[in-house]
Amino acid sequence: MRGKLLQGLGILWMAAILTACATSADQREAEDAAAMTPQFSQIKAAPDSFKGQTLVLGGQVLSARRMKDGTRLEVLQLPLNEAQQPSLDLTTSQGRFIAIRREFLDPATVPQGTFLTITGQLTGSVTQPLDETEYTYPVLEITTFRTWIPSQDSNLPRYRPYPYYSPFWHPYWGPYGRFPYYW
Repeated sequence: MRGKLLQGLGILWMAAILTACATSADQREAEDAAAMTPQFSQIKAAPDSFKGQTLVLGGQVLSARRMKDGTRLEVLQLPLNEAQQPSLDLTTSQGRFIAIRREFLDPATVPQGTFLTITGQLTGSVTQPLDETEYTYPVLEITTFRTWIPSQDSNLPRYRPYPYYSPFWHPYWGPYGRFPYYW
């Protein structure tokens, strides 16, 4: 009886280790793809030279439409930080791209204005009208994506620098609560 219990615990232990290894392998693959992703300006200038390459791009959804063969997202490209989160500063964009999800993706789950990071394979480019001009969009087939909730303080330090180290300090009330003097 004790032997079977130990054997069962051993199997659970091995399953946990294999799951952790698989997760870290997926994370390493995504990090490698992010590290090898060229600048968006290079991709936009010559999308056919990066065809078939796995890329990590981020941005803000401009539109999402359900098509016959999948869901099409038009995305305003934004640079990614170390955590692969897109910048909130829209003026840093270098253009637009199209991301296609071949499996069902309800456009309501990625409404206009959603910030996301996409990992996928570049399949080429398509030229479509944009206002009064023709615009060439790089096309990315989505492998995985992650949505982000915008946070204005994402670049602020996570600690309070000196002299604001007191747990009672608040930026609107001063270091001692609502009163400007110490009790």
